[in-house]
Amino acid sequence: MRTLGLTVLAALALAATAAAQDTLLDRTAAELRSDPVYIHPDTTLVSADDERRIERAIDDQARGPLFVAVLPASARQEAGGTTADVALRLGRLVEGDGVYAVVVGNQFRAVSTDLGRDQAGALATRAFLIHRDDGVTAVLLDFVQRVGAVRERSRSSAESKDSGGGFPTWLLVAGGAIAAFFGFRKFRRRREQTRELADVKAVAREDLVALADDVVGLDDEVERPDARPEAKDAYVRAMDAYQRADDSFDKAKSPRDISKVTSALAEGRREMEVSKALLAGKEPPPDRPPCVFDPRHGTSARDVAWDSPYAGPIDVPACEADARKIEAGEEPETRQVPVGGGRRPLWDAPAYYGGWAGGFYGSGMILPAFFIGSMLGGGFGGTGAAEAAPQGGYDDLGGGDMGGGDFGGGDFGGGGDF
Repeated sequence: MRTLGLTVLAALALAATAAAQDTLLDRTAAELRSDPVYIHPDTTLVSADDERRIERAIDDQARGPLFVAVLPASARQEAGGTTADVALRLGRLVEGDGVYAVVVGNQFRAVSTDLGRDQAGALATRAFLIHRDDGVTAVLLDFVQRVGAVRERSRSSAESKDSGGGFPTWLLVAGGAIAAFFGFRKFRRRREQTRELADVKAVAREDLVALADDVVGLDDEVERPDARPEAKDAYVRAMDAYQRADDSFDKAKSPRDISKVTSALAEGRREMEVSKALLAGKEPPPDRPPCVFDPRHGTSARDVAWDSPYAGPIDVPACEADARKIEAGEEPETRQVPVGGGRRPLWDAPAYYGGWAGGFYGSGMILPAFFIGSMLGGGFGGTGAAEAAPQGGYDDLGGGDMGGGDFGGGDFGGGGDF
């Protein structure tokens, strides 16, 4: 009788363990291992026909592993509290590299192991901003296309390097030592330009995501019945400017091209602040350049005398918070930008950041004064130590063996709330 009781208890314990393991996310991961799209039966955001459209889009356009799950809001509690946690947990359970896009309740987030740092979130944000009024399916289809385009450009770039890299052997055969020298220098410069563009685009991507988050926050406000029509007009102009910035970002081939991105971003942020002021019943703020220490701080409040490390005392446009810090003898919140694997303060940025800054601040005297560190050599690696930039990666976010890439980052998943 005792043996029978122990057997029953053991069976019950095993059943309880199996039930505990058979969670919503476990079942979702099991479905994703055989099908890249899983729509939970309790959700009504994506129809069966639309599910098949998304699956075809992944097959035709994603250029690699991409998983989509549409789940009820309860999945957040199971994963740890956030929608991005759901995406991260599914990646660990599926145990496969790729991009994981999830819609949990009304929230859309995406993370990845194989795209560049912050890219999954940035692509999700762009797809959401452009198509959120068209529904979940439209956002997901656009996101799939964007992921595929990024992967295609990455592969084309890698193939170009493979086919054109290395020292030209025919020059060695011909004994053209001088030609070989100039050929190598040109190759090295091309490689440097590729790295410089990657640095500047990483910063511009941060600016895109920052503006996207701010603009999305106005959506409900401008739709209120008592909202001023002028506020909604300014909001629409901000969205249009963001779209132009997004398009220019995708087309940028050199650091100089990023000026079109940041110029549109400056316009979008200005229109957003006009919309905010009108919604609050205030007059729009004066048309001034962004805070010189970080454009994400918004339009500058006033000029302040700043003792720059290279140029000495100069008057610069600053947000109110930074202006007060300077006047109190404290360091302003200066933007840190990537430079060759590290990070440096904006005033010590290399000259190739000129296009990025020019779009925000124009070509007036502020640029040579602010970027004089580059001209003195500090911005080219001659002085100062750069702090290593965090690389992200799956293990940094709580374990697993997927490795590589950035499984999260930035705004922790990007996207938006429907």
